[in-house]
Amino acid sequence: MGASKGVLPTVHILYENPTWLPPLMAALEVERFPVRLHDLSTGTIDGGAVPERGIWLNRMSPSAHTRGHGSAVALMTEVLGWLEAHGRRVVNGSNAFALEVSKLRQDVALRRHGIRTPRTVLAVGRDKLLEAARLFDGPFLTKHNQGGKGLGIQRIGSAAELEAWLDAGEMEQSPNAQVVLQEYVQAPEPFVTRVELVGGRFLFAMRSSTVGGFELCPSDFCQAERKQPDVCPADGVATFSASPLRPDDELVRQYLAFCAAERIEIAGIELVEDAEGNRYTYDVNANTNYSAILGKQLGIDGMTEVARWLARDVAPGV
Repeated sequence: MGASKGVLPTVHILYENPTWLPPLMAALEVERFPVRLHDLSTGTIDGGAVPERGIWLNRMSPSAHTRGHGSAVALMTEVLGWLEAHGRRVVNGSNAFALEVSKLRQDVALRRHGIRTPRTVLAVGRDKLLEAARLFDGPFLTKHNQGGKGLGIQRIGSAAELEAWLDAGEMEQSPNAQVVLQEYVQAPEPFVTRVELVGGRFLFAMRSSTVGGFELCPSDFCQAERKQPDVCPADGVATFSASPLRPDDELVRQYLAFCAAERIEIAGIELVEDAEGNRYTYDVNANTNYSAILGKQLGIDGMTEVARWLARDVAPGV
């Protein structure tokens, strides 16, 4: 049975990083949702307990370990299993989360749906990393398989360069020792594109400059931490700017079909285009954040759209 007319169900937010919550909380308040916060940096699960009704919103990040919450991702996996066993309405549930925390699984799933990806190889251990590096004819990127915020990304030119880098002790350790080597796609201009999708609908696409590196979380808090410019239309120097990509683009349609099949309801999907116009998709962010400054420029606030979708399409079925 759906929610009574005029009475919205409680939105239960599962999270570990409170600094990302204010835009979402403000948007839910406008829609008049009751909200309960569930901090999974620590926690317990009573196997005999029945979870509360409502909408359970997954806001767990793969980068939780960088904030001292190394157990949060594993705890979230158990919480999602508990909620789904009781038939609770979970936004970005177990399948979406399994993809969120594994770049290898993302690559396999994207390929299964006919979406072009750069060559991606997972390795554990120094010898296996070097063995994997020899599979690449040109430069490649190192990444944490359980990533987030662009952590662990380094452009490497060859297996010999990787070996020297490892010998120097410069590789940042991943939370589970799994490292992904991914083909480096040379873009003619230094930017990547991120496509934001909510509830089976295209919101907008944006360009993210890679001039300052690959830590491109669009959250205003993350940008303030890094002291990076956000959007500066006057002089064109921007971390984030509008992309000309439109909802009728064939790749956007593929992304929407991919998300529907993989039960990903909120996503920011990233791609890079080479000089020949080939587009390579390399990251699926199910715990997406939005740039407020870019949102004002576009006239689209991401968290407002999330809250409106919850009220319009999700709440009636809870």
